[in-house]
Amino acid sequence: MSSVELHGEPASADLLVLGAGVVGLATAYAAARRGLSVLLLERADGPVLGTSFANGAQLSYAYTDAMAGPSTWSQLPAMLFGRNGPFRTRWSADPDFWRWGLAFLRQANRARLQANTLATLELALESRIALHALLQHHPIAFDHAVSGKLHAYQDAAALQGARAMIALKQPFGVEQHLLDAAQAIAMEPALAGMSGLAGAVHSPQEEAGDPFLFGTGLLQVLQQQYGVQTRFGFELEQLSRQDDHWCLRPRAGATIKARRVVVCTGIEGAALLRPLGIRVPLMAIKGYSFTAPCGVRAPTASITDTARKLVFCRLGDRIRVAGLADLNHWDPRPDPQRMAQLIAMARDSLPEAADYTRTSNHWAGLRPVTPWSSPVIQRMAEGLVGNLGHGMLGWTLAMGSGERAVAQAMAR
Repeated sequence: MSSVELHGEPASADLLVLGAGVVGLATAYAAARRGLSVLLLERADGPVLGTSFANGAQLSYAYTDAMAGPSTWSQLPAMLFGRNGPFRTRWSADPDFWRWGLAFLRQANRARLQANTLATLELALESRIALHALLQHHPIAFDHAVSGKLHAYQDAAALQGARAMIALKQPFGVEQHLLDAAQAIAMEPALAGMSGLAGAVHSPQEEAGDPFLFGTGLLQVLQQQYGVQTRFGFELEQLSRQDDHWCLRPRAGATIKARRVVVCTGIEGAALLRPLGIRVPLMAIKGYSFTAPCGVRAPTASITDTARKLVFCRLGDRIRVAGLADLNHWDPRPDPQRMAQLIAMARDSLPEAADYTRTSNHWAGLRPVTPWSSPVIQRMAEGLVGNLGHGMLGWTLAMGSGERAVAQAMAR
């Protein structure tokens, strides 16, 4: 059992989890349900206040397609030089920026697209099983729904190109169907408001839910039913190895020591581990969202506008809209111009899906993306496991990632 110090008092825990986003909370649960004692540390004042606080809310178990693929090459000019579209890149002389970019381009071929997509799919399906098992024992309320998802296409050639990805996933039990425009509108009448609709890919088993409500509910379960110790407002200054312990020195207060640590700190993980000689290739891709009341033609299913790179997700009587991808932007504060652009794009895409005059919860988050689009879940050193790099799918992959990380941490 690891010796730790909490609020100046000695305590004990089998595992220390650093970070209380959805990934960190899921990791704490995976350990606690195995009977391990857990200490959860978080810089913010509460759980799920970072990248997953107001994300797209979709649980995308079927749509795990990697970012890099053959189409990357045609999209590259927009990604690198676009200013007013979904993509925007901040250029930098930082060698890590160029290393990540070259590694990303090495993934931009069909073989790597398929391999990376299936690797993430395997984890996503594990995550769905783990989430459903959790909810059987602890029915957390978070506007959870198995509402299905439609990837809407305005480009007929791109729609037909989706057939290959549907076929790739079918042997793994993933149900997806290619629909023409009329079939898509019959499935989801809200799509009648999308001009130039060519068709859609329907994934009926996809789910949705509010990650912040989930996180606050899961934290309550962890504290009240599993005795998980928590410390919020923990500003970590240094992580170092001393004898057979890891030492976590905060900006203020006593150093905490633990034998086993799982790092679930999102985009900050790379900088945290670098002084230890551990390099994790993470790139910040800043995304935006807003929430609004349902409009007169609000969708029931989640919708992804593939041309505008937007997602619309229903959460009870609200619509969450998320999109934009600002590569190498490390400031989590929303840019008012980009937020206005997101709202305008959403209104243009589905004009009656939401009441765009009453938007709220304007948010931006830094998504930690690896070049291959799958997270890094592995032992980094003796007693140290990384659970990092979930990109746009942290909410989807959290529960499965927690299970894998704890298995790595406890392996002999």
